[in-house]
Amino acid sequence: MNSDTSARNPQRHDDRAVEIVVREAARFIAREADHESLITVIRAESVAHGDRMMVFVSVFPIEKAISALAFLERKREAFSNYLKKHTRIRLPRIDFLLDNGE
Repeated sequence: MNSDTSARNPQRHDDRAVEIVVREAARFIAREADHESLITVIRAESVAHGDRMMVFVSVFPIEKAISALAFLERKREAFSNYLKKHTRIRLPRIDFLLDNGE
């Protein structure tokens, strides 16, 4: 298989988009979040053929998880604008979900 064929592989494109969203979500959260809790981006998953991206975060202390997820929900549009400005990927709808290793 030549490199031209692998460059057009949709799975590879999704994997790259996931990597970019994870990196940029971590940067955005570090910049925007208050310091009442530690919000860490764990991973992301592309679903619906790349139309949606689920970003999984860990929150410490766990008692702050509900307020942290509410913050991320409020900042969803700001994060999309941040992605538009800092990346050149097709923008999926972003959903933030809790993943504290349970």
